[in-house]
Amino acid sequence: MLILFMNIGIIGTGSIGATLAQKLMAAGHQVKVTNTRQPAELAQKAKELGASPATLQDVVQDVDLVFVSIPLHVIPKLPAGLLRDLPTEVVVADTSNYYPQRDGKIDALENGQVESVWVAEQLGRPIIKAYNNILSQTLVAGSDAPGTSGRIAISVAGDDAQAKQRVAELISATGFDVVDAGSLADSWRQQPGTPAYCTELTAPELTQALAAAVPGKGPQVRDQIMAQLTQRNMPPTRDDLLVLNRSLGMGV
Repeated sequence: MLILFMNIGIIGTGSIGATLAQKLMAAGHQVKVTNTRQPAELAQKAKELGASPATLQDVVQDVDLVFVSIPLHVIPKLPAGLLRDLPTEVVVADTSNYYPQRDGKIDALENGQVESVWVAEQLGRPIIKAYNNILSQTLVAGSDAPGTSGRIAISVAGDDAQAKQRVAELISATGFDVVDAGSLADSWRQQPGTPAYCTELTAPELTQALAAAVPGKGPQVRDQIMAQLTQRNMPPTRDDLLVLNRSLGMGV
């Protein structure tokens, strides 16, 4: 199979963005990153990740794909036109999730608008939803080679089949199987609180979980999980999060 290496920009170096940078560099792609830190701190972070530091304006230039990996409430604060004005062939992928406890209440989302549809409106361009339904700890340590029994899958949603395929290739390169979750409007099925959200499923299991999602239930489960987490005295482990997501999100 022909492997096409990409130039990738990542906005955000939190737990998902930073791990993506490391894994994509290891897979042979060229990666540059940006965050809100001062230039010296950004340069140090990029060095730790093995990526190149870039300003917000430069991180989206001369790239094949951009990951937006920042808290959802920050997305509307990005400069107008930053992503809207990119060439149409540049793929933009969104890894964000809506947590009102962190993001503040967003009326459109509270009223049921699909999170990534809202994100696409804020950015002014089509996007692909990916890497939002995996724990950061799973992204770090849960990858396996293709064909490995029990390989964890990640779902990807979007309206452009070619763009979705390019993101799917990166998911596979970072160690996970891929499940096509349908259109961007269908991406509610992998939002927080759903059976497909951070439950570490194989591709057949994830396909079933996406189909099992119930409209309107995800936010209720998400808030139940957050309420339980806030009562803990210690940060939850990967296993703790899996138990909560599976028991409340999947009912198992």
